[in-house]
Amino acid sequence: MIVVNMKAYAEVNGEGGLKIAKVCEEVAKELAEKKELSIIVCPPQASLAWIATQVEIPCFAQHVDAVEPGSHTGAVTLESVKATGAAGTLVNHSERRLKIADIDFIVQKAKKLQLLTVVCTNNVAVSRAVAALEPYAVAVEPPELIGTGRSVSKVDPAVVENSVKAVKKIYDDCIVLCGAGITDGDDVRAAIELGADGVLLASGVVKAKDVRAKMLDLISGL
Repeated sequence: MIVVNMKAYAEVNGEGGLKIAKVCEEVAKELAEKKELSIIVCPPQASLAWIATQVEIPCFAQHVDAVEPGSHTGAVTLESVKATGAAGTLVNHSERRLKIADIDFIVQKAKKLQLLTVVCTNNVAVSRAVAALEPYAVAVEPPELIGTGRSVSKVDPAVVENSVKAVKKIYDDCIVLCGAGITDGDDVRAAIELGADGVLLASGVVKAKDVRAKMLDLISGL
């Protein structure tokens, strides 16, 4: 599994985000018969509904708030994410940290709404705690390595390997992704060898001069 978080980079404004999503969709379709592969894109919130209707691969929100529909100006509810046609949401990204009670609220309500959750964690202890909530996936990414080009799977392999073991021990059906600093197929291969089911990345794809070539390079590590 490869999850591409577009964040709020200038490259994904307007048609930019859709172009990246289309490339990811094309690559996924081309390799469907060769690899058991899932590619998920996380467009900017303002473009989520539009992009989700333009591609067939799953689109996730980048963030959602732990609130019920109502008077919460600027908040993103799970119901609004569902209405866009998105398949799920990222939760607790290092740039959008949440309390464990809020993570629990989101994960449990998402299940009722048939939405998937990829909960980001920063260490083994948090990964273990989140696994007990039984989300769709846990993405381990130490925040100090995000956007550095230094892969956690190489810089700190123990946090990936031990997080995988901790999560699977508590909830074996949970997918475990490796994030932070993923830039190429070698990084992906290292993550897979440590037990991860895939990767979560952002700038490595969004800022690539050739998005298609970058995606194929990443997939070569699976």
